[in-house]
Amino acid sequence: MQISLTGIKPTGTPHLGNYLGAIRPALELTERFESIYFIADYHAFTATHDPKALCSHVYDVAATWLACGLDPERTIFFRQSDVPEVFELSWIFQCLLPAGQLERGHAYKDALARGDSPNAGVLAYPALMAADIILYGAHVVPVGRDQKQHLELARDVAVRVNHLFGEGTVVVPEPRIQSEVMVPGLDGRKMSKSYDNYVPLFAGERELKQAVMKIVTGSEPLEAPKEPEGTTAFTLFQLVASAEQAAEQAAKLRAGGYGWGHLKQALAQALDAELGPQRARYSALRSDEAALDQVLARGAEKARARAQETIMRVRRRIGIRKPG
Repeated sequence: MQISLTGIKPTGTPHLGNYLGAIRPALELTERFESIYFIADYHAFTATHDPKALCSHVYDVAATWLACGLDPERTIFFRQSDVPEVFELSWIFQCLLPAGQLERGHAYKDALARGDSPNAGVLAYPALMAADIILYGAHVVPVGRDQKQHLELARDVAVRVNHLFGEGTVVVPEPRIQSEVMVPGLDGRKMSKSYDNYVPLFAGERELKQAVMKIVTGSEPLEAPKEPEGTTAFTLFQLVASAEQAAEQAAKLRAGGYGWGHLKQALAQALDAELGPQRARYSALRSDEAALDQVLARGAEKARARAQETIMRVRRRIGIRKPG
């Protein structure tokens, strides 16, 4: 079975957009691939230098993915920082990659374009990401189009390693470009904390309903027919309800005598039905950081076994160790 790898950057408690657009689709891959998931804490360190916040975000993300259905017995789930071999492989890659290729990285270029002075970690970010992927022998890496450039660099350096030091030194990964699910926020723009238009993923039933009722809708009178397609409330309903339930809501809106408030109530109920059990699991998981540490440590043991096999082969091939 092929190996699929997913990195999760810890930037705070995920919201509904993260769940519908990334978490749920990523977890579906466990049915078709041998899956590896890691929390990319050192990637987050390029921008987050608050120790308490970074540590807390790691636990937030771990509890979220476990609550949403990640099974650590079926998949490998760990902290990036618990596998030091990734930093050695990243250095090897940096010694093989032209500086200009790293300078063309979109995160680095965007920072310069904004007039920022990016740290060296932003420049080397793609090399560390390549090491994250290649260290575990990943065949498939599901990414959005915004990460395609990083996958191309990972492929480039893997091909270069095999060309210079022998075929089979490392696995050349393949990107799996995911069809992007644009989850609309309360104002119709993409749901984002930066826009403050998001629905908290594990909000209580009351808070969840209050957030949903803030969704911007049309102002048609109750008795008027309404077209649901393309509206924020209906798009969200389609993402969480069955096709039959969505068709029923659409028919009621088009018939008239049924308002946007009714749809929002139905949406709040559908969200609570899906997220309620996960909310309870998240609360229990997040309150026991020692247990989360144990889950991540067990995953790191499995990950390091794979990592050490790869790094020893690379060391021998490049001359850091005598060929065995």
